[in-house]
Amino acid sequence: MNFIADLHIHSRFSRATSKALNARHLAAWARCKGINVLGTGDFTHPQWRAELGEQLELDEASGLYRLKGEPEQLDVMAGGAMQGGDAQGPLFMLQAEISSIYKRHGKVRKVHNLIFMRTLEDAAKLSQRLEQIGNLHSDGRPILGLDSRDLLEIMLECAPGSVMIPAHVWTPWFALFGSKSGFDRLEDCYGDLSEHIFALETGLSSDPAMNRLISGLDGYALVSNSDAHSGANLGREANLFAGRPSYAGMFAALRASAKRQDQSTLDCRFIGTMEFYPDEGKYHLDGHRACNVVLEPKDSLALGNICPVCGKPLTVGVLHRVLELADRES
Repeated sequence: MNFIADLHIHSRFSRATSKALNARHLAAWARCKGINVLGTGDFTHPQWRAELGEQLELDEASGLYRLKGEPEQLDVMAGGAMQGGDAQGPLFMLQAEISSIYKRHGKVRKVHNLIFMRTLEDAAKLSQRLEQIGNLHSDGRPILGLDSRDLLEIMLECAPGSVMIPAHVWTPWFALFGSKSGFDRLEDCYGDLSEHIFALETGLSSDPAMNRLISGLDGYALVSNSDAHSGANLGREANLFAGRPSYAGMFAALRASAKRQDQSTLDCRFIGTMEFYPDEGKYHLDGHRACNVVLEPKDSLALGNICPVCGKPLTVGVLHRVLELADRES
């Protein structure tokens, strides 16, 4: 069977998110959208993690979690109850996003990373370590003064089966390759632990074809997720797999995809992604929102990357940044 996985979302404990986001609400929208595996979002937040412990139970066959009881009933599509996807509701994968703000190579870096863990016990263990570094209570996506490389090391120490995937890697302000605070090479960010990174999240403003302009990314699987802040936005980007959903199986498939290995013998196979049009993404082009300026990269370069309205540096968008690092024409 084929199945859909959306592995980057948020709870109501993250800033600028719907207050309706609880486990039953998320399960209902996942069923409505036909999503079979859904990230939990925000497992580092103590209250959200406690709710997950109360409302989810481990599904032994998959190593993922299921909702206890029934999803919330939704009234959508002109008032009719709409249900699809898995009749039992989605499986949940424990997932969190960490915002790391730190200094490296004489520059302030702001990088968002996704972390996935097998069990709530592992999630609690990591959260206890991170709570010694920063505040996990104020935001479901905590901001920590912690180098991405060191976050990766702590994660591996806490739970060997855990996985890190750099989030929306081209976003200007908060991403691995972002124009404002990122790096030109993955190895410059994760250093001696770079080998533990095998997948990258493309984000809403880029798609796989754009990322494949850069030969340095050939050894990575490319994933897409909704980064949803409300139930209705689940699945606006997602991942396609074939076979039986499982924690170990999905990441084994992504590792095989990264290495261009044959997946035919695997219980779970990575097929590809469902994509938002990248040019509809908020950060696809260059510009200044306050000045109502939106520019193609060639037009920004002609202006020296200076805003024609306010005279300050433009925010260099995803397309421009991809083209800066590209070493292929197609």
